[in-house]
Amino acid sequence: MSVMELRVVTTEVSSTNQDGYRQRRVSRRVFQQDADAEPEPMGCIEFIATAASILLFIITFPISLCLSFKVVQEYERAVIFRLGRLRKGGARGPGIFFILPCIDTYCKVDLRTVSFDVPPQEVLSKDSVTVCVDAVIYYRVREPLAAVVNVNNYSHSTRLLAATTLRNVLGTRNLAEILSEREAISHTMQTALDEATDPWGVKVERVEMKDVRLPLQLQRAMAAEAEAAREARAKVIAAEGEMKASRALKEASDVIAESPAALQLRYLQTLNTISAEKNSTIIFPLPLDIVTPFLGSLTKK
Repeated sequence: MSVMELRVVTTEVSSTNQDGYRQRRVSRRVFQQDADAEPEPMGCIEFIATAASILLFIITFPISLCLSFKVVQEYERAVIFRLGRLRKGGARGPGIFFILPCIDTYCKVDLRTVSFDVPPQEVLSKDSVTVCVDAVIYYRVREPLAAVVNVNNYSHSTRLLAATTLRNVLGTRNLAEILSEREAISHTMQTALDEATDPWGVKVERVEMKDVRLPLQLQRAMAAEAEAAREARAKVIAAEGEMKASRALKEASDVIAESPAALQLRYLQTLNTISAEKNSTIIFPLPLDIVTPFLGSLTKK
């Protein structure tokens, strides 16, 4: 029986992120068969165990068919070990595959995208403000062999690494950046997690920050600051409105002063507006003809 030699192929790609730091992404493809490697010879105990397993399969036939043939779904892969060694050919599936009873064991790996919530983490920001942040992570298994062989429990390890990365990334940002630059922080976390989980055969597809909870006293201080800013802006707007209204009244008075008839029309319009009210009585103290000479003298002055 030939044994597959494990070889790691590493490709380095340099890039620059949004913060100006130079990053190096390492892409690994593991568990490739070396065609030049000589197969390791089968030991005596392995040969006897394999022969006994085949004999047991023949003796218990056809009952042994139920134990030897396994099926994996389209979204699953099976990693098979024979006497503790990884079998040649890589992961099996989708479909049916054959194992020898007693000496073969297999592990199913789900290739679908999995999401999990990062528990709320209390983080001390760069400007010494304690915030509580939680996030959601989306990942999938890209290399089934690496996910089984290189790490004990890839799901649990990814969850722990996500919580640690969340605290580390937020610790380098101040409060204003945490509140306003969520997309950039999520992208930084995704890049860091993807690079760290690449040897495990795990691909981190997306990271989203769900909620940022601030201390109650800080919320009150920020609310008071926002309210003061709104009041100041409202006063400025009101003052600008008064200034514009004063300019408009001055221009209107200049227009009316140029024409005495316009002043009389404005006087009549005002009387009309007052008479529109219910139960109102209007008394003209003097006829308009008597007031006209006085209006002329006012305009000359």
